[in-house]
Amino acid sequence: MFDGKVAFVSGGSKGIGLAVARKLAGEGARVFLAASNTERLQAAADSLPGEAGFHAADLRSLVGCEAAAGAALDKFGRCDILINAAGATKGGIFPDQPDEEMVDGFALKFHGAVRLSRALWPALKAANGTVINIVGGFARTPAADFMVGGAVNAALANFSKALADKGLQDDVNVNWIHPGLTVTERLEGIFADRAAQQGKTRDPIDVESIAAEGIRRLGQPEDVAGLVAFLCSPAARHIHGTGIACDGGGAKGYY
Repeated sequence: MFDGKVAFVSGGSKGIGLAVARKLAGEGARVFLAASNTERLQAAADSLPGEAGFHAADLRSLVGCEAAAGAALDKFGRCDILINAAGATKGGIFPDQPDEEMVDGFALKFHGAVRLSRALWPALKAANGTVINIVGGFARTPAADFMVGGAVNAALANFSKALADKGLQDDVNVNWIHPGLTVTERLEGIFADRAAQQGKTRDPIDVESIAAEGIRRLGQPEDVAGLVAFLCSPAARHIHGTGIACDGGGAKGYY
């Protein structure tokens, strides 16, 4: 489906980002990964079918984002698909949560996505490309123990909608996905924090979370990857400027 296309995936060394990279590569795309850990990036790139590249950088910084985007264009000469999947926001109880955790949450997930979108926009415009931002359900359903993630996700969703308006002018398709509880290292950290906050052991948190969400199971990264691949396909070109939940029905509101 994506033969001849180049996909840039931030946060592509693990979790949802890596699942997306594998899906797109399996459909014929050449994939470029960006994250901070060189060894994990190398292992991830080696696991992909077809031609792949990577660049290790701190995507919290403008310099890191520009370097990663430049490395991708140097290697492949184009960018057809941008997947912004990098992001690590910490749970915590307000007002005990330190200021730097809010700042750091915005630095990677929000500012990283903004900067990569800016750096790669000319290439995306030339290719009539696609941007998919991996946001999260807390953008729509704030929680007292996850204020950083909720605030960052809401900001990124708003930015995505505005970017979609720009995309109408430049013929770049833009959408965003709100994953629900998805089995990744990131979720494990959230669950461990929640157990500590509640004075519980880690074991029952999975079952309690599934029950609280009213869902059948926890999501898998591949669930999100399948949706990303569809939204990047020609069949989805008329889907634009839309946030789509991939949460097993966890979000109960219609918005």
